Amino acid sequence: MTESGRERRGAGGTPGGILEFIIGVMMVIAGGYMFMTRVIITSNGFGFRIPYGNRASDFLELNSFGLALLPMMVGIGFLFFNGRNIIGWFLTLGGLVIIFFGVLINLDFYFRPTNLYETLIILGLISGGLGLVARALRPH
Repeated sequence: MTESGRERRGAGGTPGGILEFIIGVMMVIAGGYMFMTRVIITSNGFGFRIPYGNRASDFLELNSFGLALLPMMVGIGFLFFNGRNIIGWFLTLGGLVIIFFGVLINLDFYFRPTNLYETLIILGLISGGLGLVARALRPH
């Protein structure tokens, strides 16, 4: 008991474990950062390409989100006319969701080659940190 008459609480409302919790979170953040720096994200292009001209490098890029932009623009027009228009909000948010998922679907994720030592450090930091966080949440 402390002077105020209440027992001190640590991580997760249990007594003790605050230092373990902080160290565990720092380990998870460090391991997650090291893992994320080894991820390469590329795009295979948004839409499709149509050749034009005489050179092999002459392509016309067509954006596949044109149809998603149309309802979004109509929805924005409705919202400028009346900000409480439910159809305007539906069209605007629906167009944004379609565009967001269209961009996300066209991304490719690759993991950069990493040696075994770095991989063990990354996995050790993440799993050890999660273990410390879980241990800190238990009563001591």
